[in-house]
Amino acid sequence: MWIWLLADSNGGNLASIIATAHRYGIGTLMIKAGDGSGLWSQFNRQVVSVLHANGLRVCAWQYVYGAHPISEAYVGAAAVSDGADCLLIDAESEYETQPDNYVQAQTYIAWLRKLIGANFPVALAGLPYVDYHPAFPYSVFLGPGGAQYDVPQMYWADIGTTVDSAYAHTYAYNEIYQRPIFPLGQVYADPPPQQIFRFRQLSRVYGASGVSWWDWQEAAASGWVALSRPAGSLPASTDPPMASIGPQTQGDVVVWAQEHLIRGGYPVSVDGSFGPQTLAAVKSFQRAHRLAVDGIIGSLTWHALLRYAPAPITWTSAGAVIASASGFSLTMPVPASSRLPAKRNEIAGAGGAGMPPGR
Repeated sequence: MWIWLLADSNGGNLASIIATAHRYGIGTLMIKAGDGSGLWSQFNRQVVSVLHANGLRVCAWQYVYGAHPISEAYVGAAAVSDGADCLLIDAESEYETQPDNYVQAQTYIAWLRKLIGANFPVALAGLPYVDYHPAFPYSVFLGPGGAQYDVPQMYWADIGTTVDSAYAHTYAYNEIYQRPIFPLGQVYADPPPQQIFRFRQLSRVYGASGVSWWDWQEAAASGWVALSRPAGSLPASTDPPMASIGPQTQGDVVVWAQEHLIRGGYPVSVDGSFGPQTLAAVKSFQRAHRLAVDGIIGSLTWHALLRYAPAPITWTSAGAVIASASGFSLTMPVPASSRLPAKRNEIAGAGGAGMPPGR
């Protein structure tokens, strides 16, 4: 369960929080530890120690904006030093409007890893519908050296869809990034208990190892019951198809595909646009791998393409510097897709950013 304001969660009484967590089968608390460059005092060694002593895991989460990536990395590292079991990066719409968002995301990740180490567990809690956010640098946050886990905010009622549709849409695009997905569900705004129950069931169907919920202070009594009662018999497991992309597709998912095409031996521009050059490369790749040569990257082509690691890219304000196997480097412009507007903010009603404790 995610905690936004500790003071508004059972009045901030740790004994009460612990009792509630045990009653409803909550094993991990995600507590807000920072907002932008500011530390939140509610996440501290004493709180972590008490919760640990009572059998709960404690993860920190921070809301990041991208304007001051090094300072934000230090905020995340401070929470780790206070005993966090993992760190969750809540990066949302602000990262779509930063002038050098790929550079800023890579700067944040590089400094964070420098401060906390390469293996400390980090997750991206991001916008769930990747195709709605062509400018968002998912490929950096979930790329090499980035977050090992993907925690998409799948707030179906806020999105205005069904639980089943939220799963299908989210998984189709997030599976492309090859990170274990841990669905983040909704208990705020009092969704019907049967929908919460369905969310839990589908997490098993889709193979998730666990789920979490936003958020403690807004969960109704019926929501607590729904997230804790036995899941019962489950529908058949599914292997969801990855999203198909082709000519005229734009966005980070194309950047991701282009990075893999380069490592597969097809030197394309990493511009986030599925244009004629990328189309020709995809067809050549499909031909070489005995796939249907249709120029569409669907599930079968994705599976073949993702066997190659993404090309190592250093993002700079001047462009992308891509190191080649022969020792030379190639500089390309920053993806044009990083300037594209979002289709919409599908989870705009969730909150969680900006408000200091006690306001």
